[in-house]
Amino acid sequence: MTPSNRRGARPAAALAATVLCAALAAGCGIRTTSVPVDAGPAPSRVPCAMPAEDISAQAQQGIPVQVYLVCAGELVAVDRTVRVQESTSDRLRIARALLDEVRREPPETERLAGFSTRVPAALRVSGPGPGDAPDTLRLSEQPEDLVPEALAQLVCTFADSDALSPANTVTLGGPGTYPPRGYLCTAETKASPEAVPTLDSTPRP
Repeated sequence: MTPSNRRGARPAAALAATVLCAALAAGCGIRTTSVPVDAGPAPSRVPCAMPAEDISAQAQQGIPVQVYLVCAGELVAVDRTVRVQESTSDRLRIARALLDEVRREPPETERLAGFSTRVPAALRVSGPGPGDAPDTLRLSEQPEDLVPEALAQLVCTFADSDALSPANTVTLGGPGTYPPRGYLCTAETKASPEAVPTLDSTPRP
């Protein structure tokens, strides 16, 4: 073969090798595998949502209620269960059961979905004091002294219970002698819990 023929054969040989390598990837150092690679669980793409199976499992443990937790800067209702008789004759037991639920650290499934609570773990609730209206609930801290998200959580959780708030409002007071105030849970409160509207805007004496 003449030198010119050898020079023409080299590009053709290189092209043939390239085609062969693409067709037989395993022979060029690229190995395929049928074994799945475990990259861990996929991140949740639906924050502030609970799996339906978790909700149905909870419903078998007591009376279904809803409490409001903080998620993505908003208040979102979460399904829980309590073991009290929800009736208007036992408001304080219902309020305490709801407070227990809204103040406790959310379980792992809720935390992974982005839920948290701002309500202090040491917060307590009692019934009306002397001179209070019968539907008053007194907290162990002055409501205005709570962080806004915590107050919004309590107001919306209590207001969502027909036994505690037939008119979708809740009357809260603190441990001192300051008069209680009526608080509203509105759509704006849930979307932006930094402020909770009141029925009576009269400042404390």
